[in-house]
Amino acid sequence: MSQRRKPTVPSAANGQPAPLTAGMPASSMRASSNARSPFFPTRLEALLISIYPATLVLGSIFSIVSPASRSAPYSAASQSHPPEFAPSYFAQKKNVFNVYFVKVGWFWTTLAFSMFLIFNPGHGAGLSTRRIQAVLRYASVTLWWMAITQWFFGPPLIDRGFRLTGGQCELMRDADARAGMSDTREFFTAAACKAVGGAWKGGHDISGHVFLLILGSGLLWLEVLPALTRSEELRDGRRIMLKDGKVANVSVEKDPHLENEKPTKKGVKTALTVAALMWWMLLMTAAYFHTWLEKFTGLLVAFSGLWTVYFLPRGVPQLRAVLGMPGV
Repeated sequence: MSQRRKPTVPSAANGQPAPLTAGMPASSMRASSNARSPFFPTRLEALLISIYPATLVLGSIFSIVSPASRSAPYSAASQSHPPEFAPSYFAQKKNVFNVYFVKVGWFWTTLAFSMFLIFNPGHGAGLSTRRIQAVLRYASVTLWWMAITQWFFGPPLIDRGFRLTGGQCELMRDADARAGMSDTREFFTAAACKAVGGAWKGGHDISGHVFLLILGSGLLWLEVLPALTRSEELRDGRRIMLKDGKVANVSVEKDPHLENEKPTKKGVKTALTVAALMWWMLLMTAAYFHTWLEKFTGLLVAFSGLWTVYFLPRGVPQLRAVLGMPGV
């Protein structure tokens, strides 16, 4: 990793680095001949992001080579192994981590983000611009989570996609109920279907677990990463496009006003703990639940939300003026 120092961003009156704005002149940052697009992650970010597809591949390979997983029957309707044949405690949908952590995963994401937002001194004092922009980034990612899994002017996008690919609700409770199966085609969400004893079958079902775990932990990592790189004096410049069309490098610099900060003791530890547990449950999901395609589309949908909030603004000054960038 390059250790070359970049010019620091000008300081504001309160001692905090001034927010990076669309109107900041290119001369205040180092121009680079590197052809890397502003929309692409840095080397450090790319390494971090690559952990997610690698985890899905590792878990999927484990499910193939593990004798216990290969011998256990798999139910496509429930997208898991039947409880009585589950090859592991983590292969049971009612395991404590799935029930009290993954099922309410956005609560834990919100809690960890809030702790970091409150206690990280890098956000400045009070209702600073950095803190407001961090809240706007969190709100944007939360809206994406809601649109995919909760509500999107009606059924969420995950259920709309299922029905568009030929899925429907089938009543499976008993033989008599199956006579009215055609009526249940009007249940537009998986939750409504299961509430009446039906089975959500026939279409492509994006892995909601993979989507949630990657989106939540990705948000935490991308917010916390600048605090860690400042703490460890790592340098990994992010390329941005300025309002005048010029491209410049911006990196996290050691701030003399924050020499005594200990970010890993205030907020960062909580965020890293939640992100680490999400990674573990992602590995368990990859090993015991869903098909390859369901996990892959969950990954793509999560990445699309993260890219829009954390990478798109680097090449769009107007959007960056609203959402900002973590640590800048």
